Amino acid sequence: MAKEQVAAQEALGTAMNKTELFFEKNGKLMSYIFIGLLIIAALVFGYRSLIVLPRAEKAAEMIAQAQSRFEAENPDYELALNGDANGAGFLDVIDQYGSTPSGNLAKHYAGICYLKSGDLENAALYLAKFSPVKGLPGALVNAQNYGLQGDVAVEQGDYAAAVKFYEKAIAAADNNMTAPLYLRKAGLAEKAQGNNAGAAAYFQRILDTYPSSMEAREAEKLLGSINQ
Repeated sequence: MAKEQVAAQEALGTAMNKTELFFEKNGKLMSYIFIGLLIIAALVFGYRSLIVLPRAEKAAEMIAQAQSRFEAENPDYELALNGDANGAGFLDVIDQYGSTPSGNLAKHYAGICYLKSGDLENAALYLAKFSPVKGLPGALVNAQNYGLQGDVAVEQGDYAAAVKFYEKAIAAADNNMTAPLYLRKAGLAEKAQGNNAGAAAYFQRILDTYPSSMEAREAEKLLGSINQ
């Protein structure tokens, strides 16, 4: 036992000596690396403080101008999209601050503006540029974005693609407010392409999972019309 303890101590001592020797031979290199890491950390902090945050704040100010026009009692979607001398539009936010959170949200809004104006190609383009965001409010926007892409696909006659987008919308925000809406739309898209079995499955999901939703009563009627 004593020999084993001595051997272990010698091995530990050898390992420590090797470590000390490494630092003796490479101390200057390690110092350079450490200093380099500090510089990188400082640059990252400085970049975030001096560039990222100010850009995000400016983008938030710009998108607020476009949102006020978008959400007006009588919305001017073209003005909200393109802006004018009195305020920025969503495209301005995307062009100047597209990498910021507000720039990302502006892509979603721009897609809606194009959809409202009947420009399906650009609507699909900008809605697809939006990157899903985290958190509960983000989940609702994510669901709306997928749902709108589904609506565009329906307008273009691509019902199979529409169903896929509606499924993403359902998964993005599985709640009593939005999920039944997209289940209904998915069912109608299936019905439009002659897939009654698929349509019935979606309508039944509403009745089974969201029986108290506004869509439940209509789902029951639609299911009845399919089963006649």
